[in-house]
Amino acid sequence: MDEYSREPCPWRILDDSGGAFIMGAIGGGIFHSIKGFRNAPTGFNRKMLGSLAAIKERSPIVAGNFAVWGGMFSTIDCSLVYLRQKEDPWNSIMSGALTGGILAARNGVPAMAGSALVGGILLALIEGIGIMFTRLSAEQFKPQQPIFEDPSVLGQGNPGPPPNFQ
Repeated sequence: MDEYSREPCPWRILDDSGGAFIMGAIGGGIFHSIKGFRNAPTGFNRKMLGSLAAIKERSPIVAGNFAVWGGMFSTIDCSLVYLRQKEDPWNSIMSGALTGGILAARNGVPAMAGSALVGGILLALIEGIGIMFTRLSAEQFKPQQPIFEDPSVLGQGNPGPPPNFQ
């Protein structure tokens, strides 16, 4: 299963890291704006300032964490593509599991195993849903037999042009 719409592997890592950073910045900005608004003192101006302060403090951290995850995932995925010489859903599943385990390494082996399990399961679900949608949408592009009209029936249903009354 080749994906020709993606960048080649060395550039894919940068592309995925940047995309993950932007997703983290936008998602973190939305999340922390709501959280900062709710936790700020009463008064609309204070709530807006609290929201803005929370965005400036926490959103870059979330964005950086997303970028690290995306970069590591893409690096492992590209390594697996090189080692296995094929690009299939198993690469993504293994990349998710390895990324989850590596990022939890500072917390010990049980945390690594749990994070690897969660990462692998999440990527398996994502890949499974992607395959399901691909198969469901492929039905509409399935080649069909052309329908030919019976030439003996062509003249019976249509009486022809209306008569010319001049």
